[in-house]
Amino acid sequence: MTYQLIMTTCPDQKTAEALATLLVEKKLAACINILPEMTSIYTWKGRIEIGREHLLLVKTRGDRYQEIADCIHSNHPYELPEIIAVPIDQGLPEYLQWIDSCLSDV
Repeated sequence: MTYQLIMTTCPDQKTAEALATLLVEKKLAACINILPEMTSIYTWKGRIEIGREHLLLVKTRGDRYQEIADCIHSNHPYELPEIIAVPIDQGLPEYLQWIDSCLSDV
């Protein structure tokens, strides 16, 4: 079994909470941390932008990536949402088992 940490940003706390709740309710993620507001500086359509965002850290299994990406993309207010996945190479076995239990249909 492979596990992933997926990151996405949201423009405000309300959007972040709604998206996190949706992913957990759909059993696509076991846990999502919402980090406090931060400043993002990025290039968009040829201009440097500065914005305030909240970072979501989504803990899940690798086999759920596409479903999560589709759900984020279709429920996100951004035209091009950040969706980045990094593998979890190691973790406390009991925690990884807990992720599995949260994502099961039982």
